[in-house]
Amino acid sequence: MQGRNVIRTILFVIFFSIGAASLGVSILCDDLVQYYHNRQLLKVTQQSLDRLESLNADYDALLEQLEKDPNLVKRLAPATLGTEPEDANAVYPRATPEQLAAARKALTQDPNDQSTVPALPEWLTRCSEPRRRITLFVAGSVLILISFTCFTPVKQTTKKE
Repeated sequence: MQGRNVIRTILFVIFFSIGAASLGVSILCDDLVQYYHNRQLLKVTQQSLDRLESLNADYDALLEQLEKDPNLVKRLAPATLGTEPEDANAVYPRATPEQLAAARKALTQDPNDQSTVPALPEWLTRCSEPRRRITLFVAGSVLILISFTCFTPVKQTTKKE
């Protein structure tokens, strides 16, 4: 008799937990989609923030160098603006077309590129379809009902003689 109760309890826990999980997923599907969407937006925002912090650090280093060496502006201006240097004896390197193309590509790269961020999990995409959501809800409800009706402990009746 004791073995039956253990088996009933195990089956009750299995059926009830599977039913509760499918019922919970069907009810909370919109919240799960919103959660994963917010996680994706957070990653994109974090990437943008990291890029901005990197740019700030670069500009701070450049400003620090400009404060230390005032002649740096005279040396950087021709290279930055593309004008001819004032000093005829100075040699400034010319950029090759490959270097210019690589720099242009790096500058035009979209910092909010979401291609590296993973999309919704496949199981959540399938579960968010209305037909499958209804099916999950009904299946979960049926499993919970089955667990309560079939696997509840049996009351012992004592016979009075």
